[in-house]
Amino acid sequence: MKTLKPGVRVLGIAESFVQGAKKSVLAGVVMRRDMVIDGTAFGFSTIGGTDATDAVLNIFASLQRKDINYIMLSGCVISWFNIIDPGRVYSELKIPVIGVTYEDSEGLADDIMHHFPGDKERLSAYEKLGTREKVILKTGYDVYLRSWGVDNDEACFVCDSFTKEGRIPEPLRVAGIVARAAMRSMVQ
Repeated sequence: MKTLKPGVRVLGIAESFVQGAKKSVLAGVVMRRDMVIDGTAFGFSTIGGTDATDAVLNIFASLQRKDINYIMLSGCVISWFNIIDPGRVYSELKIPVIGVTYEDSEGLADDIMHHFPGDKERLSAYEKLGTREKVILKTGYDVYLRSWGVDNDEACFVCDSFTKEGRIPEPLRVAGIVARAAMRSMVQ
């Protein structure tokens, strides 16, 4: 049976934004396999912009850590079609990247063409993400994965190892809570 050591660390990144805002908040949470939170950082991306990949890289850099084993993203398309390039993140950091989503869909190409007509770079960035693979976690829930630097079996294993209940791996669940709290404090 395959296991991860308790000291394995995942940087989970999730975002939050509110209608009418110009920026979204990204929260990064470093969590050990034993579910201990071991660090946090924030970043910002432009709603409808093209700076999401830089925001992810900036979060990693601000942590100044050399012990992160995986990066988990709560989706690769955030902040109203601001597309993260996980291949670039993996290429620059040499840390496997796992994109996790929770809903089946036909994809976002039509929506991108509708909201950003003629934006071939954005459409190409989306298509470069490739297809998602549906996996069933040990909790019985479906998730959809894309991975860079690891195969989907390992990506699923890592997600399983960091999921206590439901379908959201703990680093992403906590990062989402933190991002929403930060966004609420900014708009008050």
